[in-house]
Amino acid sequence: MAKAPAQTPAESKTVTIRQIGSPIRRKNDQRATLAGLGLNKLGRERTLVDTPSVRGMIAKVAHMVEVVD
Repeated sequence: MAKAPAQTPAESKTVTIRQIGSPIRRKNDQRATLAGLGLNKLGRERTLVDTPSVRGMIAKVAHMVEVVD
């Protein structure tokens, strides 16, 4: 079977997230999830490829991040 060509980040959909909550007094797995998303300080924004794994990470820390339109 032939695989479909991989899309480059410019061709695929992206999602921009902003950190709005502090990781202080949060569980270690939530802190690690924020770090995995590339966030570490309030107000920081990251644009990531919109994949199911990224959406799952956003859902895990939804109380500390917001999706920017």
